[in-house]
Amino acid sequence: MTIGARVFKTGLAVAIALWIGSLIGLKLPLIAAIASVVMIQPSIYRSWVQVLQQLQSNVLGAAVAIAAVWLVGSSPLSIGIVSVLVILLCIRLRAEETIGLTVVTVVVLMEAHGLGWPLVMDRLAALLTGIVTAFVVNIAIAPPRHRGRFVAQMKKSQTQLSLLLRTAVSNELRENVFNRELSALKGQLRKLEDAYDLYAEERVVRKAPRADRARLLVVYQGMLSALERGVTLIEAVEVHYFAAAADGAWRREIDSHIESLCAYHEHLMWKWDGLLKPGAFASAPPPETSALLERIAGSAEMERADKTRLAVVASAIYAYEERLRRLDKLVEHWQDRRDGAPEDPERLLGL
Repeated sequence: MTIGARVFKTGLAVAIALWIGSLIGLKLPLIAAIASVVMIQPSIYRSWVQVLQQLQSNVLGAAVAIAAVWLVGSSPLSIGIVSVLVILLCIRLRAEETIGLTVVTVVVLMEAHGLGWPLVMDRLAALLTGIVTAFVVNIAIAPPRHRGRFVAQMKKSQTQLSLLLRTAVSNELRENVFNRELSALKGQLRKLEDAYDLYAEERVVRKAPRADRARLLVVYQGMLSALERGVTLIEAVEVHYFAAAADGAWRREIDSHIESLCAYHEHLMWKWDGLLKPGAFASAPPPETSALLERIAGSAEMERADKTRLAVVASAIYAYEERLRRLDKLVEHWQDRRDGAPEDPERLLGL
């Protein structure tokens, strides 16, 4: 088991919050530690948003707690009722992520009110100490690098997709192994989408890097879309390919199309990494799948149900092919801009 950066930073934020709390003489530095645990987020942008939301919600919660003490006292029943009201208020303000710490604020302030205002201020200071400490630790210690993680996961997912596509038609893998690998690939796709969202949320101050980053996000979105279409093709093959009573010629042609698309996808990733020689990619694009769809529709030797099933598979092949061809254009466009080559307006319009 490995310790990730977020886990490490959470422990560090707790330790620093406790140390600062003791250093400035807080009566209960444990509250600062609790606040720091809640505040650690997977990205700097989310940390900043969380700080703003927590400050707003906790100030509101503190005001509600103080007002409630004056109106209804600080009995266990009144604290519970006020906590419920604060939760509903956070939901109303669409600040669900701040509910936990805001309720902590209400409870510690209402419970401490009977011991005097100095203790109330002490606990409020402890909460603010934990919030600020966690934010500083998150941006200063191993700030998240979502781009590198996204690219690494993308390459891993593409390799797994090629394996499953090539074995889906040949039916070489055991069924339980195939289902386990397909489930793992779908889980990897969900992680990729999360990594993409985290990278897309990051903010860039300067205009030029911001424009380059926007173009890079378009390429990454194209990579994600191609993977999703590949998974859809696997599912179409699994459900419809073997259920169709088609002769060997049809199966060989479909197998050939899928194999060419797997190779095309691999070449695209190599092209993105700059591993191919100039001109080596010219023969990689696969044949058009639209012709396969037309031949399936016009086939006279197959039953209607079988033609429908093969048409579903061919449509999934076509959708995967279309996304790969689009990704090819996006990669070329990105590399042309990176290398300083003049842009082709007609090709850009084709994007």
